[in-house]
Amino acid sequence: MTIDKEKLRQYADLVKERHEVQQKIESLEKQIPKLEAKIRDIEAEGTVKDRVYGGEGGIQGFNIEGVAAPEYDKAIRELAYKKLLCEERKTKLKYLRLRIAETVNEVEDFIASIDDSHIRRIVNLRVVYGMTWDQVAEKVGGGNTFMSVKKAYQRFLDQLL
Repeated sequence: MTIDKEKLRQYADLVKERHEVQQKIESLEKQIPKLEAKIRDIEAEGTVKDRVYGGEGGIQGFNIEGVAAPEYDKAIRELAYKKLLCEERKTKLKYLRLRIAETVNEVEDFIASIDDSHIRRIVNLRVVYGMTWDQVAEKVGGGNTFMSVKKAYQRFLDQLL
């Protein structure tokens, strides 16, 4: 199994990116109903009705009705954009979930294959749980410092290369 520092780093970044994209989707999903309500409000304020003349010789009358507010057009365009952006982000999130699942399996298989329990715990706490070096040292215990667990991790990775 080939795994390197980049793959381990990517694991944590992919998880964070998935969370960020999910937050953006949630934000957009909150904005969409507000825009829809704004459009309904503009429509409720009243439509403009008018009678215009034209056609053959300008003698035919036509009744027209609609919302004559540039604000309405802007709200409609913004709503369409937000819906499209939300769908694009949902698609990106699906893709990220697939990449994360692949990376998670690869990283977890790699971590499980580490013979040294001490190193396996350090790698797991740092990569999978995203702990700081201080947190890793505290969790590992046994008088380990942030520097000692960091050095053990780095030495282990250097051996992989």
